[in-house]
Amino acid sequence: MDRRRVLLIYTGGTIGMVRDIDSDALIPFDFEHVQSQIPELKSIDADLQGLSFDEPIDSTNMTPDVWSYLLSVIEENYADFDGFVILHGSDTMAYTASALSFMIENLTKPIVLTGSQLPIGVIRTDGKENLITAIEIASKYHNDIAVVPEVSVYFEYKLYRGNRTHKYNAEHFEAFRSSNYPMLAEAGVNVLFNTSYIQLPSEEKPSFHYDMDSGVFILKLFPGISEAMVRHVLKTPGMKALVLETFGSGNAPSAMWFLKLLAEAIDGGLIVLNVTQCTQGSVTQGRYETSSALQHIGVIGGADITTESAVTKLMFLLANRSSNHEITQDLQRSLCGEITVEPAVH
Repeated sequence: MDRRRVLLIYTGGTIGMVRDIDSDALIPFDFEHVQSQIPELKSIDADLQGLSFDEPIDSTNMTPDVWSYLLSVIEENYADFDGFVILHGSDTMAYTASALSFMIENLTKPIVLTGSQLPIGVIRTDGKENLITAIEIASKYHNDIAVVPEVSVYFEYKLYRGNRTHKYNAEHFEAFRSSNYPMLAEAGVNVLFNTSYIQLPSEEKPSFHYDMDSGVFILKLFPGISEAMVRHVLKTPGMKALVLETFGSGNAPSAMWFLKLLAEAIDGGLIVLNVTQCTQGSVTQGRYETSSALQHIGVIGGADITTESAVTKLMFLLANRSSNHEITQDLQRSLCGEITVEPAVH
């Protein structure tokens, strides 16, 4: 069998930095010579090709336009490569992984995002292991079928579904977690795949959706939030959808002014998605009286979706669905494994 081909895409971020001998400054390294920088890559049973953004960006400057450009790179090379590894800054990696999972429908090949907390050019870097194993996962096939045919995040020996991740630590190498969904694989002496939790590849032809609508805002509730503040947020020009970060299992203040303002906004066409502030657990509207009122006025329960996934799913649906009714329906079902849908009770 021919060796699998993996495209390495460097968008920017800590992982791609090496120390310049002349200036002692950290600069992006040349991915055309990636194998000379990391000789261990020669031991991987895959053919690598590198591609770098003309101007690598810090992930804090990530935008939907960059996601669309990244998508174009993947689509243009989709037929020629068996897997893709995207090197990305960790700060917004969960947003990019989530966005790509919605923007590529019927995915059949691995897309693995990875990065590092320390640059490749630093002696204690976590970047080499992250990169090597990400490539190994992206090139892993069994009976000519990709083992992990979905958008994933690999960091510090663990592989997660991309749209289930969140960055929880700014200092430790174990920077990411998937609090509401099991890891897809764990690397030790061998890479052990949790196959029962990995999506099967689609039998349909992949579709690439470039349009994303940024008319989304996040409102995080806190004790003492004022009527004036909420009123101001709900009148934000161009806002079409609101991610409402609530307490616990989806609870919010029961003050009449709060419910009235939300109800008026929803009646005016605003989509409001209820997402818990907790890193683990699910929104269950109606469990307590303080969330029953939200359900009554038309707030949509977000189940166990992450904030990152909620934002990007709304951006995707706003741009690719023709009505609020369609968006509401799709927010309550899993498009690509981003939420756990409870079975219907008969």
